[in-house]
Amino acid sequence: MTKGANVVLGALGDGDVESVVVSLGWVSPTGEGDADVSVLLLDENGKVRGDTDFYFYNNPCAPDGSVQLLGKTPVGEGSEDRIGFDLKALPDDVATILVAASRYGSARFDELEDLRLTLSDGSGEPLLTYEVGDAGGVSALIFGELYRRGEDWKFRAVGQGYEAGFAALASDHGVDIEDDAEDDAETAGAVDDAPEAAVADPGDETAAGDAVVEQLPEPRPAPEPVAPVTGAVPPPRTPDDAADAVPVARKTRPRTAKKKVILPKALKKSLAENDAWRGARLFPVSALKSDRDREMRATSVLLAVMAQVPEFGRRLTAGFGAPAGRMETFTEVSLPHGDTPRRPDGVIRVERAGKLWTALVETKTNGNPLKAEQVQAYADIAARRGYEAVITLSNDVALEGSPLVEVKIDRRRKNKVSLWHLSWAEVAHQAQMLIRHEGVANPAHAWLLEELLHYLLHENSGCHGFQNMGPAWVPVRSGIQDETLCQGDPRALETVESWERLVRQVSLGLGGELGLKVLPVQRARRDSDAVARRSRMADQLCLDGTLRAELRIEGVAGVLGVTADLRTTKIRTSIDIPAPEQGYPLSWAKRIVRELAEAPADLHIETLVEGETGGPRGTLERLRPEPGDMLPKSGVKITGFRLSLFKSMGGQRGNTEAGFIRSIDEAVHKFNAGVLAHLDRLVAKKGA
Repeated sequence: MTKGANVVLGALGDGDVESVVVSLGWVSPTGEGDADVSVLLLDENGKVRGDTDFYFYNNPCAPDGSVQLLGKTPVGEGSEDRIGFDLKALPDDVATILVAASRYGSARFDELEDLRLTLSDGSGEPLLTYEVGDAGGVSALIFGELYRRGEDWKFRAVGQGYEAGFAALASDHGVDIEDDAEDDAETAGAVDDAPEAAVADPGDETAAGDAVVEQLPEPRPAPEPVAPVTGAVPPPRTPDDAADAVPVARKTRPRTAKKKVILPKALKKSLAENDAWRGARLFPVSALKSDRDREMRATSVLLAVMAQVPEFGRRLTAGFGAPAGRMETFTEVSLPHGDTPRRPDGVIRVERAGKLWTALVETKTNGNPLKAEQVQAYADIAARRGYEAVITLSNDVALEGSPLVEVKIDRRRKNKVSLWHLSWAEVAHQAQMLIRHEGVANPAHAWLLEELLHYLLHENSGCHGFQNMGPAWVPVRSGIQDETLCQGDPRALETVESWERLVRQVSLGLGGELGLKVLPVQRARRDSDAVARRSRMADQLCLDGTLRAELRIEGVAGVLGVTADLRTTKIRTSIDIPAPEQGYPLSWAKRIVRELAEAPADLHIETLVEGETGGPRGTLERLRPEPGDMLPKSGVKITGFRLSLFKSMGGQRGNTEAGFIRSIDEAVHKFNAGVLAHLDRLVAKKGA
């Protein structure tokens, strides 16, 4: 689509256009650029109706399921933010859905490349793409809008921005930023550096009197409150879109959602007489003896909790195009297929407004691979019976451009069947995010999720996630150490794919621990696809024997680097922190040493200097008595400091204690506990 164009959704395809997913994406040349998506529901006057019409990272879901921010999804060159809309569930007085994004502080959208919006139907089939051209030096950008015209929903490509940022965009659509700023000042003792929209209104009945206090991750700082921008260019409209109503000023402000139950990380003291006593579990694992037992138990446990905990079930299915509604789940269902009936591991059905959405589920545990013939059979059954999706679950991690199984979908059929994959690590991550950081509405539901998480993480469940680098790992590692691995060897590409799966799984684990979004940074040439990027990484692996990855942690300046050097068998985890804008270099050095007092003594600190490859470096143990040794003797300008930890990698490839995968996981979590935990005292967060 081009800027200003509009289209009726129903004219785009035969799929379900009442449930759609909008994806916003961009590419950062530095690998560090990002933005926050937001959604505003507007009435006929172009204003929010009230508190519940504004959705952002601290308020990601509508109670009726009509809007759900699905979070960031890694793609070939970075990540995409996905938003699910159930258009049937929207109240009749919502006339327009505004889809926007905003950047932090002084950052602008002209620093990002390949700004784009993609709209897909309920089956995941892309319907339209809008590539935003020159966004200009704006810090808030309206990508597009969905709006009603009679009985139809239409989409308009907008691509208009606000130089004054998110505050101006919100003010233009009825959100009172100035009043929010005054309220923030009054509540500064309770909420520090919170965005205006995240501060509970003193008059809100849900803001006080709840027995359980919601423990949300620290929100990002919002842009400074400013007056609305009167010179912003309105989105272009066609004659059939002309509105007769006169905009009415409205003073409303979004509030946080009702308090939710979050289980504490520190459990109460046990009443057991000794450590040999084991607490009774809802989902026992001691009786699991075979792979078939593990698959049946894991499927039944997961589907049962999905049906009983609406927040969790919706979290896992919204991205698959499922509507928000009453969910029921089933196991060991027999479905006709030729001469031999097929028995999928599970079935998920969601009812909404008298319509059914159905997905067949195929599960594998204990590292067993998915079988293409099984998934193909379920895809054929789903197509014949009018089902919407086939969902596979296994310990493997799906990669963009590299499906786990090849399945042929008959495009001639009117009914479209979507094929989706979940890793057990992602399921555990979503459960951990809900019960440890975001919360659920019911204490019993929180307990159910806790039991599910305990089951998934138990060594006998078979749901441990990606745990094997594959058959190419040992030959590639030996070839690098013997200097016999040549460029173009297909085993190097297999190793790179395994490495990328591992990095994505590590990101999920770290994100669940921190309660923040953690995503791999996919640095690539513009317009190159994921397969080409992995090919270049494989060539690099053959040349220097290293596997590299970068993880972007929400709200942390800089990226976490992970390098596995197969020649030296060392794993390096590191992060670069910028030099302060004020003060003296010696003061910076002393502060770093002081704030890292509890960090590991073998932490390496390297001073980054302007125009040179590197400055002084040393271990924290050596620099503690003499912080001045961190300063370059030549007086060259210091641009930052690199903090690094080194660890020996495991020597085996499987799931043994000394395995490579376990070594990477331990290295990242050690760096998080020993270094990242102190960064909030060393550097300002983005936008601060």
